[in-house]
Amino acid sequence: MTSHPYQDAALPTADRVEDLLSRMTLEEKVGQMLQLDAREDLDDAVRSRHAGSILHTSPERILLANDLVAQTRLRIPLLVAEDCIHGHSFWPGATIYPTQLGMAASWDADLLERVARATAEEVAVTGIHWTFSPVLCIARDLRWGRVNETFGEDPYLIGELASAMVRGYQGDGLSDRTAVLATAKHFAGYSETQGGRDASEADISPRKLRSWFLPPFERVAREGCRTFMLGYQTTDGVPITLNDWLLTDVLKGEWGYTGTLVTDWDNVGRMVWEQHVQPDYAHAAAAATKAGNDMIMTTPRFFEGALAAVEQGLIAPDAFDDAVRRILTLKFDLGLFEDPRMPSEHLGAVVGSRAHADLNLEVARRSLVLLENDGTLPISPAAPGGPISPAAPGGPLSPAAPGGPLPPAAEPLRVAVVGPLADDAQTQLGDWAGGSGQAGWLDGQPREMITTVLDGLRAVDGLTVRHARGADILTLVDDPLGARFPDGQPRPPLVVPTPPDQRLIAEAVREAEAADVVVAVVGDRIELVGEGRSTATLELIGGQNALLDALIATGRPVVIVLLASKPLVLPASASRAAAVIWAANPGMQGGRAIAELITGAIEPSGRLPISFARHVGQQPTYYNQIRGQHGHRYADLTQSPAWAFGEGLSYTTVEYSALTVLSASFGADDTLAADVTVTNTGSRPVLETVQVYVRDSVTSVSWADKELKTHRQVRLAPGESQRVRIELPVADCTIVDARGRRIVEPGDFELLVGPSSRDEALLRAGFTVR
Repeated sequence: MTSHPYQDAALPTADRVEDLLSRMTLEEKVGQMLQLDAREDLDDAVRSRHAGSILHTSPERILLANDLVAQTRLRIPLLVAEDCIHGHSFWPGATIYPTQLGMAASWDADLLERVARATAEEVAVTGIHWTFSPVLCIARDLRWGRVNETFGEDPYLIGELASAMVRGYQGDGLSDRTAVLATAKHFAGYSETQGGRDASEADISPRKLRSWFLPPFERVAREGCRTFMLGYQTTDGVPITLNDWLLTDVLKGEWGYTGTLVTDWDNVGRMVWEQHVQPDYAHAAAAATKAGNDMIMTTPRFFEGALAAVEQGLIAPDAFDDAVRRILTLKFDLGLFEDPRMPSEHLGAVVGSRAHADLNLEVARRSLVLLENDGTLPISPAAPGGPISPAAPGGPLSPAAPGGPLPPAAEPLRVAVVGPLADDAQTQLGDWAGGSGQAGWLDGQPREMITTVLDGLRAVDGLTVRHARGADILTLVDDPLGARFPDGQPRPPLVVPTPPDQRLIAEAVREAEAADVVVAVVGDRIELVGEGRSTATLELIGGQNALLDALIATGRPVVIVLLASKPLVLPASASRAAAVIWAANPGMQGGRAIAELITGAIEPSGRLPISFARHVGQQPTYYNQIRGQHGHRYADLTQSPAWAFGEGLSYTTVEYSALTVLSASFGADDTLAADVTVTNTGSRPVLETVQVYVRDSVTSVSWADKELKTHRQVRLAPGESQRVRIELPVADCTIVDARGRRIVEPGDFELLVGPSSRDEALLRAGFTVR
């Protein structure tokens, strides 16, 4: 039985919000703006500070918090949030998918929408309402520690994949109990750091923001992403938390965004103790509220600061009302006043389900990128039943070695699986995944749910598999500055590379010399990845380079599996490797997917969402750079990447021909149509990603030489040819002019179509915009 209008579910949300707001005290309003760590004192958070949201929690803590809410005057339910980045990150037994960068290698928005939908189902059933995902940052400096969380370097691809994940998380609407709030982060330009250092000053002009960093955010804002998270950094000296132009003029003004803004971890406190742009918490709270922030993440002293700001006349008592309206609107739209969505007693049927494991395997397969192959891959097990996958399109080929395939093996093929990451289950999952350290209650995901590369190859009939670690990567020492930052958060320990161990290398070499093929699994570890963990170099650290040098020197075919959070630089000896596979952090099913690719049970279909540097000194290496410089190389090194955006090999060959634009001239409101012939000229099927770039020949201001505008994925049987239709709104062929306006300039353009961003791989056809 209801006693107040806000408790009447039959009333419109807006009416319920206004009624509840009119009944709230100043303390209750300020408290609604607080999102506090559930690992701390919940009684203080809920009953003393009137917190509106909690994060980093467990079912027991959720139930306790809900009991505390029932003791409050207005019984306003909590929003429960968590960093569910590529699966339900910190839930034991949840499905952990490849990292966002790995999933981006699929170039498949529909697939990522299915991942987000499955993740939302697992998240919602455990009593969590809000995920801080997806990440829309553009990764342009590979030293940055959070590259793995991005969709790569291209604004178009980021917008496509992020929009898909938002749709998956939010489902058919928040009234659906399987829907969770999505968060577009980190708004905006957070990734454009100085020296790759996390959360440093992002030196970006408003025009540059409009040109590349804002379009993905604008897209998800217009498609209904309910929350935005603000970055840590300052831009032109102003913390994003206080950037009135970005938050008010652009986001809320130009885009008409009415959703909820949440700060990143202690952004308001950092203005006091780290950035030193506010003298105290009263001034920081007043400034953050005036700038339009709604939910203040993990700054407990915002509560005292906001009340002091009112008392000191820094801000009016009703200045918090708009933020509280937006927060309450989320709670009413989710139906939390009628059903706070506690952890379900049936969650075991959803979390880590077989259907989600099958989807995880599909995504892991699609995330793998074959970068090099001299013909060694795929290898063929010499046993009835062949590869481990029942679906083996085209079937595996014979065992091969550099120079061409070998005759079929009469005996089981001998495979030496070596490297420090060949059987490292938790590292395979990557950041934000159980053992990555952000949540203290979980050391890792259940080992039996994870298939490592060693596990995957051992499961293949017809292979004799031997294993040697071969090298270690790192050890840790305490940071001399102390175990914690000023805000109480743990300070990461320092990484010390482990020197090569000749005993381990000798053991690996013995196994390699006794094998037909060597699979070397190398890369990075979680201690080198994430917030505050940027790297000064991109090389493999520890004994890994020495291990690869020694393995390749044996003359045996070496397949390098780079299991790494981001593009890394391989040693010079890798140029003599038989094959190179980039696996990112491929999630729980990654080892099985890699084994399937190596043995030919699946076709390699991943394409790079990000470019690989040859040397850290080449940074940045992204493909869509501004035209105009002296030459195209350094004095001592080429500027071309080792592997470019969009590249990836198949087990067949594909040719592009006969690119035809159907009209020579278009108006700005027209849709360009073109056809290109794509032919599978090899003996195996292929899923080909047809990439479409546009070059504006002459622009009124400096601009990128070419930009990805759309793509198509087509399946081709051996020998099959398809005429692929490309349709592109001319309105997408824009630049941002000197006045900051996004416009289509009339003149000559080139349509560039092919399998990657490299100029030599692209067909060209001209057209004119009237």
